[in-house]
Amino acid sequence: MVAATGEARLSRQPEDGRPDIEVSFEFFPPKTDAMEERFWDSLSRLAPLKPRFVSVTYGAGGSTRERTLRMVSRITNETGVPAAAHLTCVGASREDVDAVVRGYAQAGIARIVALRGDPPEGVGQPFTPHPEGYRNAAELVAGIRKIGDFDISVAAYPEKHPQSPDWDADIDNLKRKLDAGADRAITQMFFENGDYWRFVERARKAGITAPIVPGIQPIHSFKQISGFAARCGASIPQWLADRFEGLEEDPETHALVAAAVAAEQVTELLDSGVTEFHFYTLNRSNLVLALARLLGIRP
Repeated sequence: MVAATGEARLSRQPEDGRPDIEVSFEFFPPKTDAMEERFWDSLSRLAPLKPRFVSVTYGAGGSTRERTLRMVSRITNETGVPAAAHLTCVGASREDVDAVVRGYAQAGIARIVALRGDPPEGVGQPFTPHPEGYRNAAELVAGIRKIGDFDISVAAYPEKHPQSPDWDADIDNLKRKLDAGADRAITQMFFENGDYWRFVERARKAGITAPIVPGIQPIHSFKQISGFAARCGASIPQWLADRFEGLEEDPETHALVAAAVAAEQVTELLDSGVTEFHFYTLNRSNLVLALARLLGIRP
């Protein structure tokens, strides 16, 4: 899709002339007291933006299950921000997973991000379902739907899931998840907007009509994000690596380049018609606050 130019660009329009923009934010359960303090500080700064929801991730095999439930319950009860809990089916029986879903319902949590999950051995290893468990995310979504009326998000992969044999299989898998009852797909991080638009085009041609929300990863640490990308099958374009080259010992310039990169990505998406964004915060708020302002969202 080609972005508008000049005065026609949505990002240059007065805020009352723009379409409504929806944002959501993803956090992970903090492991230490200091990390928990940063978690709540970041959340308190982002909550006034009135996100559609704030999600909290769920470790491999449910390793952070209790922390996830605790954090999501507290967000729901104390901040008034709608909270979504991640859920995977790695290493767990259907009975165990269903019990977690019922626990979410009892805690007043009405939103779930349903994921198959990666093997504990890592993304590149084959996924082996629990012998009594859900075999994939589509089955997990269907199971959640049987238990309650949840708002369900699922994952999408603009560069194709590393374990999908081809694009047809990848899009077919996404369609099964949405047909099973998911409300939207949220993409894995990507840095070439063309990858996102080509993915959306493939999905629409396959009859998928649900929202496909771009997942945006601000680069707080290029080294860290490069590691994440390598593990999850997302690519780092050479132009992006070039922008951060030699900045490991220059945090101030690194931060300015990171802000410019993220600003370019979200404004280009906005100008191309995107009105929903999901931000991977890594429990930090500064860059996300700036990006929300560029989208016309402020407290």
